[in-house]
Amino acid sequence: MAGPVSSAGRAARDLSRQIHGLLQAAGRTVAVAESLTGGLVAAALTDIPGASASFRGGVVTYATELKAELLGVDARMLARHGAVYPPVAAAMAEGARTRLGADFGLATTGVAGPDPSDGQPPGTVHIAVSADGDTVVRTIALTGTRGQIRRQTVENALGLLLGRLREDTR
Repeated sequence: MAGPVSSAGRAARDLSRQIHGLLQAAGRTVAVAESLTGGLVAAALTDIPGASASFRGGVVTYATELKAELLGVDARMLARHGAVYPPVAAAMAEGARTRLGADFGLATTGVAGPDPSDGQPPGTVHIAVSADGDTVVRTIALTGTRGQIRRQTVENALGLLLGRLREDTR
């Protein structure tokens, strides 16, 4: 039996509802590429009834080499800078969009902790939204436990996507 929905869960659900409403009204779709969130963004987006009309799918590329193999992220960039790097988030979003055949790609990469990764402290997060010819990346510094950082990343990623969709409907 499920317990009460947390305020974080309600926020993600509300953002997801709004995202699907805008996507479906425009006849558009989204796909995701996730690293530190490990599928939580896809889970939030697919928690909404009717999500299949606008959600194409997702790829969890937790291992660095899979970002290159599955999403087309430049392997030299990954070798030089690691996975926790803003252009990696951009390339992941673009890869999700193009390889999964969606209008928008949404990506997350970063460090949830408890230890640093790629020389970056826990809470360093890069999120990106890609549309044809336009990719936006945001770098955020989050605090909290590993779980809190991952949940906050989901909300921030969904919020970035929602903002981009609202720009499209103006």
